[in-house]
Amino acid sequence: MENYIDSAVAQFKTLLTEQIARQQKMENDTAYTDYKKLDKIVIGICGGDGIGPIISRESDRLLQFILKDEIASGKVELKTIEGLTIENRIAQNKAIPDDVLAEIKSCNVILKAPTTTLKGGSLESANVAMRRELDLYANVRPVCVPEENIDWIFFRENTEGEYVLGSRGVEIPDTLAFDFKVTTNAGTKRIAKAAFEYARNNGKTKVAIVTKANIMKKTDGKFSQICHEVAKDYPEIEIDEWYIDIMTANLINPAIRSQFQVVLLPNLYGDIITDEAAQIQGGVGTAGSANIGDVYAMFEPIHGSAPRMIEAGIGEYANPTSIFKATEMLLRHIGFNDKADKLNEALNICTETEKRVVVTGDTDGATCKEFGDYIMETIEKL
Repeated sequence: MENYIDSAVAQFKTLLTEQIARQQKMENDTAYTDYKKLDKIVIGICGGDGIGPIISRESDRLLQFILKDEIASGKVELKTIEGLTIENRIAQNKAIPDDVLAEIKSCNVILKAPTTTLKGGSLESANVAMRRELDLYANVRPVCVPEENIDWIFFRENTEGEYVLGSRGVEIPDTLAFDFKVTTNAGTKRIAKAAFEYARNNGKTKVAIVTKANIMKKTDGKFSQICHEVAKDYPEIEIDEWYIDIMTANLINPAIRSQFQVVLLPNLYGDIITDEAAQIQGGVGTAGSANIGDVYAMFEPIHGSAPRMIEAGIGEYANPTSIFKATEMLLRHIGFNDKADKLNEALNICTETEKRVVVTGDTDGATCKEFGDYIMETIEKL
């Protein structure tokens, strides 16, 4: 037992040293990508696992259609990135194989389909690894249900919390296991600033901070404290704070939920509550998300790789709406707001008003490709 304890202490010292270095790096980093100044914007497309290659194929077609003039002029390049599959990751025992990561880093932005994360074992999530490697610290997820007066946008811290060391916990066989949660000053400050800047720049008047600071006193306590400090620079923004358990109840309470606008929260809580929010919107298949850093950005659907659809032989009937929403967010991020607006309008027509082609996720509905055609035909008419 003493040997296990000594080993755990040594491991914790290594983790602590690494995280202090990460905090210092964040404080000193000044790199930033200004898309307006780029001669060419390179968009990488990662197919992923399960239904990923099917829905990413349609998003590739959609980008080819929307950006045809920019691609023809050389302003935009679409690059297909192979190898971000569970089979390749297992074979190389890496969350992101080195050659795949190099290809990803040769792009400015990434459109990524779902990737499979194994339960247990030591192979880290590809999503978590990509967020860390590209320092994509802001996970931004909008949810909008106009008829319910719901217009939420979630700013989830994306590189810390329980996820940053999720595969590097300590286990003493047949006795106990520890995982670690990390909250840094620099990491919290930048996600808080991103949320408040968004509120200020988009006419929002409220930011809700969500923690469990009454229980996680060191980590969530620090997150809460720093968010309140950042808020002082935005006196026009009203702030309130909720514990994560009651916030999950608030989102399904019609009497209160319409008051929320911008929601700011740590990593794990953000992961869970944005799935709940997406379900209110119509399901995780309807929601896209942005993972934004100062240099890189990655956009993806929030749902998983749906292996059961592949096993059942109905992968072609997967709903691409979520990755199309992610595509809209990508277009907006790199400065093509007019094209993003058209895509958003087409999505609203095709999923809310006209609904001439409906994807159900089964053979009684349209295929992924048929819905992609419908979206492009609708954009052409706008």
